[in-house]
Amino acid sequence: MKRISILNDVLGPIMRGPSSSHTAGSYHLGALGRSLLGGRPTRAVITFDADGSFAPCYRAQGSDLAFAAALLGWSITDDRVPMALLEAPASGLEIRFETAALRDADHPNRVHLDLTAAGGHTMHLSGRSVGGGAVEITEVDGWPVLLTGASHTLLVEVDREDAESAAAELACLPLLKPVSQQRDGTAVLLTAELAEPATAVPTTAKQVWRAEPLMFTKRGSELFAGTREMLAYASAQSCGLAAAALAYEAALLGIDEAEANAAMGRRLAVMLGSARGGLEPGLPLMQLLRPTAGSIFAAEQAGQVAVGGLHTRAAARAMAAMHINCGMGVVCAAPTAGSAGVLPGVLTTLADDRELSEAALIATLWAAGAVGLVVAERATFAAEVGGCQVEIGAAGAMAAAAVVEMAGGTAQQACDAAAVCFQNTMGSVCDLVQGIVEIPCHTRNAVAASSAFVVADLVLGGYENPVGLDETVDAVLAVGRMLPPELRVTSRGGLAVCPSALALPRLS
Repeated sequence: MKRISILNDVLGPIMRGPSSSHTAGSYHLGALGRSLLGGRPTRAVITFDADGSFAPCYRAQGSDLAFAAALLGWSITDDRVPMALLEAPASGLEIRFETAALRDADHPNRVHLDLTAAGGHTMHLSGRSVGGGAVEITEVDGWPVLLTGASHTLLVEVDREDAESAAAELACLPLLKPVSQQRDGTAVLLTAELAEPATAVPTTAKQVWRAEPLMFTKRGSELFAGTREMLAYASAQSCGLAAAALAYEAALLGIDEAEANAAMGRRLAVMLGSARGGLEPGLPLMQLLRPTAGSIFAAEQAGQVAVGGLHTRAAARAMAAMHINCGMGVVCAAPTAGSAGVLPGVLTTLADDRELSEAALIATLWAAGAVGLVVAERATFAAEVGGCQVEIGAAGAMAAAAVVEMAGGTAQQACDAAAVCFQNTMGSVCDLVQGIVEIPCHTRNAVAASSAFVVADLVLGGYENPVGLDETVDAVLAVGRMLPPELRVTSRGGLAVCPSALALPRLS
């Protein structure tokens, strides 16, 4: 099973929208590239696979801006990110984007980076964005690797006769796992994953690459894996899903629970800020949609909608968070940017309508994270692989578990509510109109937030779910793999090819 962190891989990153795969993922690939190069490049050529999902939408989803910002060394939340391409030349960075048939196109988000350092040294990287902002560098100058930004990683190339002595030197560093070796002719590549930055490198090194972490380092071990073990742990500890998830995360990252809660609190603050900020008047236009969440919320408050109530307010708040996301505002991927409205809509409703405390809201997020943990272990958050069901569908499942936690339900009930939400969204396609995370993403986020309350009520009221969370997630992944590429982010099917959708004018 994959070693999944809730803070690293499920609820986060905190980022600028609109897409975790294509904006945050691009930023993280660029950040790893800059780190491996040893600083800011003077020239960068970014090549997307012609048949992949980056090619048709990298401009609309800000991939080009994110790559540029990362290579410039800016934070992903920096206010200058929308201007990165304009500011790059003045900062000494020439950057170009191309599409081509890539030889290793084993993933829809495959990309090549060719970087040139100030001294003229060049470096070739191949990588992929695998969903929710997570990335993998799989090749560095011809060497096959697997770098995810989860640790301080040292790549050391030596001659074959020096390999054993160099490995012994690396063994003195704070390793997270034993040093690995691979050979190519007379050369050997040593890979060391470290808990702390390396203070020294082998004296016989011919080439050294350093990759700095993008996230918390996983210093510990998992308390459980999968739904069955998670529920068994909760039962043994007589606790709910939230407490089990918190204990898991603290153990995996090797931090105390107070630090883990503080990190979750930062994510909560961003979520509440996006849901509330998106209701404010005077928001900038998005690319296709005008902001309407504020008017929907006001109409509900004034009794001008058909039914109204908590579900409608949650839906409006979810749309509000997506307004912020699509204006390249700061959001928290939950689990992706395309689904970054669902949990904020639910949590803000619990905060404002039910007056939950910050501590209680953080607990609901841990419960949501526990469900996301199962999805990340068994499947993916990448719509490029599994369609909308693994993004907004997953967010709805996580939100339903959060509502059950809020209501005092058991860990089993929270998992059942998540499973039912998934069962109701199974097969949903990702058909971005004009390649932009707006239509139908905004209304799908809204409906998922509203549905989380309904499904939680069904389970808390006595519905007995016959197909558990693990099996449901497996079925969701299997269905996603059956979807043709036209229905997985490429904007070549579904609503994206409707004449009226194609004819929509750009507002900004």
